[in-house]
Amino acid sequence: MATFLYRLGRFAFRRRGLFALFWVLIAVGVGAAASSAPTPPTEQFSMPGTESQKAFDLLEKKFPDASAEGASARVVLRAPDGKSISDERAVVERLVGELGKAPQVAAVADPFKARSISDDGRTAYAVVTYEVAAPDVTDKAHDALTKATDRARDDGLTVEAGGDAIMVEQEMNGTGEQIGVLVSAVVLVLTFGALLAAGMPLLTALIGVGIGTSAITALGSTLGLSATTSTLAMMIGLAVGIDYALFVIFRYRAEISEGHAPDDAAGRATGTAGSAVVFAGLTVIIALAGLAVVDIPILTKMGLAAAGTVAVAVLVAVTLVPALLGFAPRRVLRVADRRLVRTKKPLSARKLARSEKKAAKLAARTRPNLSTRWASFVVRRPVGVLVVAVLGLGALALPATQLELGLPGEGTMAKDTTQRKAYDLLSQSFGPGFNGPLTVTVEGKDAAAAGDRIGAALKKVAGVDSVSPAAANKAGDTAILSVVPKTGPTDDRTKELVKDVRARAASLASASGASEILVTGQTALFIDFSQALSDALLPYLALVVGLAFLLLLLVFRSVLVPLKAALGFLLSVSAALGAVVAVFQWGWAADLLGIDQPGPIMTTMPMFMIGVVFGLAMDYEVFLVTRMREAYVHGAGAEEAVVTGFRHSGRVVTAAAIIMISVFSGFVFEVNDLVKMMGFGLASAVLFDAFVVRMTIVPAVHALLGDAAWWLPGWLGRLLPNVDVEGEKLRQRLAVAPARVVPTRSGEHERDLVH
Repeated sequence: MATFLYRLGRFAFRRRGLFALFWVLIAVGVGAAASSAPTPPTEQFSMPGTESQKAFDLLEKKFPDASAEGASARVVLRAPDGKSISDERAVVERLVGELGKAPQVAAVADPFKARSISDDGRTAYAVVTYEVAAPDVTDKAHDALTKATDRARDDGLTVEAGGDAIMVEQEMNGTGEQIGVLVSAVVLVLTFGALLAAGMPLLTALIGVGIGTSAITALGSTLGLSATTSTLAMMIGLAVGIDYALFVIFRYRAEISEGHAPDDAAGRATGTAGSAVVFAGLTVIIALAGLAVVDIPILTKMGLAAAGTVAVAVLVAVTLVPALLGFAPRRVLRVADRRLVRTKKPLSARKLARSEKKAAKLAARTRPNLSTRWASFVVRRPVGVLVVAVLGLGALALPATQLELGLPGEGTMAKDTTQRKAYDLLSQSFGPGFNGPLTVTVEGKDAAAAGDRIGAALKKVAGVDSVSPAAANKAGDTAILSVVPKTGPTDDRTKELVKDVRARAASLASASGASEILVTGQTALFIDFSQALSDALLPYLALVVGLAFLLLLLVFRSVLVPLKAALGFLLSVSAALGAVVAVFQWGWAADLLGIDQPGPIMTTMPMFMIGVVFGLAMDYEVFLVTRMREAYVHGAGAEEAVVTGFRHSGRVVTAAAIIMISVFSGFVFEVNDLVKMMGFGLASAVLFDAFVVRMTIVPAVHALLGDAAWWLPGWLGRLLPNVDVEGEKLRQRLAVAPARVVPTRSGEHERDLVH
């Protein structure tokens, strides 16, 4: 692997114009394809294999005129104090009339005719049904709804609206992301000490992300990829793109400082750091593609799209980055180091050996950097450091034992939004379960009669507040009932009610003469979604960790190193989940972060955190431990290899982690609580994993294990191919290969290997 990538990196450096043109053509071609591609389809959320989805599909087939896919709005009206809604009948009827004439509206249910009035007579609601799905509701339709409700407010009514037809205000102000990018730029400048070197990772990352997201857009209509599919791809692609370019450039500068010519340094950097990039990228791809295990189409598409973008980032790092280094071999170095670059005649073997010997002596006399001092401290006191770090992460993980999962809805929106106000008005006037009714579908020859008998039985079930009369389709073979629970949509008792009704379905069908009874509705769908994620969590974790274990076993040729990497990841992700629970569920520091309402953690949060954080954690593991193994196979002792690895990689891993933390932390400044949660969780996870696990626990464990850390059974060693990530075979080959001078177009001379 290292030898192949050495040749690729050196060739890209020497043929930089060709490689740059190649990537420009790809970017232009993919961009042109994206610009001419049809509009991406609207994302249709589905849960194959669940009872809720089966019932939805049945309703779409049996009730084609019901516009099951059409958007709806529920306009809630409350009369002033001392009056009833009947006193304001003229205002309500005028509002209903205006809503009925609005664009794209299919029907409006008059509260007086539908009897949708509360028992106290003060509150009513009108259901507005649209001809199109929520994403296709036009601005004209939104404006018409807003104007109608504003006029009703002017007439003295309290009017709020909820439902998927209501426009959700975009609450992404972008300030946080700008701060994150600015901090990243500052960290890169401080790390490299050269503006060009600092800008190169940002440039290549943007190119990779641009190509990846453009490809998603271009293939959108063909593969059914909606606009939301590229969200995760953009975030992860930018993160790993910066990291991968950062590691290759940093290694290039290290090779230059050891006296190698620029083309040789680029080849060596690509062969060593590039090998680590390839395998780190594979771990991220495995983690993201593994989302297919959940068997939820939207998650599968997002995971595969993001995995494809990561693959592009890897290719950019091992081809475009060395090509760009070829355009500026000196300017990516610090000013003081630019004299190290040799662009004229190559050194003889004797002078090269003397130069490398001097560089080694100079490095030995150089004052240890912060990473070296930290690693030395840890290897001297491994037990104490390990105990403190593990106990600290364990304490942070304790709140995760109280994790409550849920899905975002109008009940979790900010209290000043009209959707949340409508939700609260309905809960107060009609009961907490009114916002999450269950839809029971009944199939049979006389579905209406069977539905009435089932409805009578359901009214006696504990937890049921009310049941609507059965409504049959034209054929009379299917009927639906609306069951309102006594508890809210996110209440555990509602979840138990759904299970109870489904458990009774067979006996109810037998007693009523129905052939099948299914429970669906948004509340039931959310419950099924949460259950599907919970059921898939352990298989997903086992798949991702298992495959990554095998990959790291191949990379490091050690049994204990990948085991330690996986256990360390579990510690960091558990601590991050604990922090998320403490802040977003319990409300610790909620005012400081501007959290409107603490509540259940988003159901997809653990799954996304496992996938994203595992990939980034393995990045840091591969880059840090690869340098340790490189020193070890070159003859350093176990503890010396730890310190050497930190001296060469500690700074760049620290910089990469700070950049990721800055980018993710930027989302904490957004208004939307869900965006805050994702940003806070990912930033916390990277913080714990990079600085506590990789920079503290890893050196402590290696110091305690000593040579045993690199133990591999002989039989297993013979079975595993040696991928040479640390570049030992490459180093030996470069040491014995004869050299010849190759003139370049500019008249300079370069060493080439005779193979």
